[in-house]
Amino acid sequence: MTLSQTLPRAGKYLTFAVAQERYSVPVLKVREIMRLCPVTPVPRMPSYIKGVINLRGKIVPVVDLRERFSLGAAEDTERICIVVVQVEEPDGASRLTGMIVDVVEEVSQFQSDDLEPPPDFGDAVDARFIVGMAKTRGQVKTLLDIDRLLGFVGHIDVRALHSRTAEL
Repeated sequence: MTLSQTLPRAGKYLTFAVAQERYSVPVLKVREIMRLCPVTPVPRMPSYIKGVINLRGKIVPVVDLRERFSLGAAEDTERICIVVVQVEEPDGASRLTGMIVDVVEEVSQFQSDDLEPPPDFGDAVDARFIVGMAKTRGQVKTLLDIDRLLGFVGHIDVRALHSRTAEL
């Protein structure tokens, strides 16, 4: 294991689904989970930035993870929600960002034995936003680096990632 492949930390993670795939982020990054509410569009934003919401007096940008991952639109369901996370900027500042996800599933406690560094996907997949993989109950969940994911500009194509993780 190289220095760039350090194991993710054991602990509690919020697991959610986007297009039938399971992703997890550290619970300590999550500030709120809310039903999908009206989002105010902001002109000249990338398509994956849906706009902003007013969260108790704070203006919070909202990112659609389906579009962020180049997965196409979801059917509107009652289970779609916004997960508000705290993103750390490279300069040490922090900001709140909402992520539209298909469904929030659970809070999982991952032990060190459940966690592995991200596999080497080669040049076919941009995996900078992946900190590791969690194996639990016969499933593999992708652990996201929320700071990198929401700080990166541009679309991310995760279809190749899913075909490779199915091989694990």
